Amino acid sequence: MLQLPAENLGTKLKNRLGKGCILLPGVYDAISALTAKKCGAEALYISGAGVTNSRLAVPDIALLTVSELADSANNIVNITQLPAISDADTGFGEALNVKRTVHMLENSGLAGIHLEDQVSPKRCGHLDGKAIIPKEHMVQKIHAACESRRNPDFMIVARTDARSVEGIDAAIHRANLYVQNGADMIFPEGLYSEDEFKMFRDAVKAPLMANMTEFGKTPIISKDSFEKMGYEVVIFPMTAFRMMLQALVTTYEELLSKGTQQDILDKMQTRKQLYEILEYAKYTELDTNWLE
Repeated sequence: MLQLPAENLGTKLKNRLGKGCILLPGVYDAISALTAKKCGAEALYISGAGVTNSRLAVPDIALLTVSELADSANNIVNITQLPAISDADTGFGEALNVKRTVHMLENSGLAGIHLEDQVSPKRCGHLDGKAIIPKEHMVQKIHAACESRRNPDFMIVARTDARSVEGIDAAIHRANLYVQNGADMIFPEGLYSEDEFKMFRDAVKAPLMANMTEFGKTPIISKDSFEKMGYEVVIFPMTAFRMMLQALVTTYEELLSKGTQQDILDKMQTRKQLYEILEYAKYTELDTNWLE
């Protein structure tokens, strides 16, 4: 139900680390986040691509503003009260911009964010043609992020896209440098195999986040496999979004071609099911109690 979180969610998530791999389903708005919670999610990942695609219907190329992301994050946290890590792209600028980004996203109630070492405007981590900033510039951003947070448990996750640009050894070197300069967790993006994930786990002595996206450079690897490798977090950023969008295509094609929804009623969520997810009865009860 809509309310402010009763506890610091960054602290809650940090306390959960080290007790088995956490699966963070990707969400992109309040209703997707609430649905994930109802299905049993204990924490969430706010996909920058998902928010950008759903909110603006444009590619994930740094067109979303920090204010728009903070607004979406606030809606998600207030309806779920679950710890959420959000994609924060390149920090929406240089080090001083990172400071403002951390202030706004921590104030939105998030448990943490991840910053990437790509040149802005960034590209999807699984596309070719990426460029990365000098590692010293990324270290500067990490310092800015860590010094700007109010709660030391607000997690600063450093993402490196160096694998496809400079190779696996360079990516590992950057990861260790980022840990040495304050990053709470490392997100190695665009790894090519399970062996590469194992190499990262062996070489980086810090919590690790794995990205299990579809149709990219990384093969499909299960959460159990990541857990056996020793990864603390695995995200599925766009899985639900892709399923939702394909369902929209199917629905609109059916409706526009036949002029009726009769043949797809059995595939729909019912009004009752929607109201159960929204906890409609609780809002009615509150309104009645206040009137009385």
